[in-house]
Amino acid sequence: MQEDILKSLKPDVIVQLLKMAYSFENWTQVETTSGILYSRVQRIYEERQYHKAMKLPIPHVNLERPLVYYFGLSHLMCGMAHQNQGAYEQARECIYKYAELGWMEDLKGEDIQVVEEFRFLAKTNLYAVDILSGNIELIEEYVAFLQDNLEEILPGLNTILQAALMYHLDVADILHTFAEQIDEFESYEDAENISYYYSYCYHLALYYRKCGRLQDAVILTVRAIQLADQSGNDRNFKKCTALFESLRESATAEQISEYRQMLMQCLDEYGTESIPL
Repeated sequence: MQEDILKSLKPDVIVQLLKMAYSFENWTQVETTSGILYSRVQRIYEERQYHKAMKLPIPHVNLERPLVYYFGLSHLMCGMAHQNQGAYEQARECIYKYAELGWMEDLKGEDIQVVEEFRFLAKTNLYAVDILSGNIELIEEYVAFLQDNLEEILPGLNTILQAALMYHLDVADILHTFAEQIDEFESYEDAENISYYYSYCYHLALYYRKCGRLQDAVILTVRAIQLADQSGNDRNFKKCTALFESLRESATAEQISEYRQMLMQCLDEYGTESIPL
């Protein structure tokens, strides 16, 4: 979608497009759309402040959330795009921007709550960026943070597994610490947590492959394929298929059969005539 068209859309429509780009891991589009969202709400804010200064009626803009939310989300999503591309310094700069949104004037009850929510997200995401950029001494502190904030365990374990793969860490004890919470991941049904759970399964499969636990890696790869298919993410589906093929020699006949069945089901969904695999 061309940028000039995006700029003409309402902020909530831009948010939907932004989240869609994020779900498909189109990081370039996430960066672009985040910038457009920021520009759009900045203009709304400046118009409000101008009318207020001139003692004119404040123009009404139909928004589903407080205006400060859109400022925070634009920086958050841009930061996540940078983080997922390994641009940790740029991600950190974005985090600092949504860590403190109190600069806006006329913040009231719901606005202040939104500011606090983004301040918390900045704290947890700064942990992630710092650890992924090599500050692995923070992991122990991060684990304690996760124990106090159980809703962050799934994305937090993703961060720890990625760091383990990048910096050759043994995180078995950390996984054991959160074993009870990990058992609950299967019950998640919302799109965001399914996406996180896919990432968890995929990275844990890579971690187990690296550790030589090949059968465990196969089990998690099969689950990751199912989750990628469930979320309709073809890119992730292809990544998992490649991972399974790298582990095929360690898979049981039953697992290979299940894998083939998933591929055949995909062919059927696309209306492709069934062919032997």
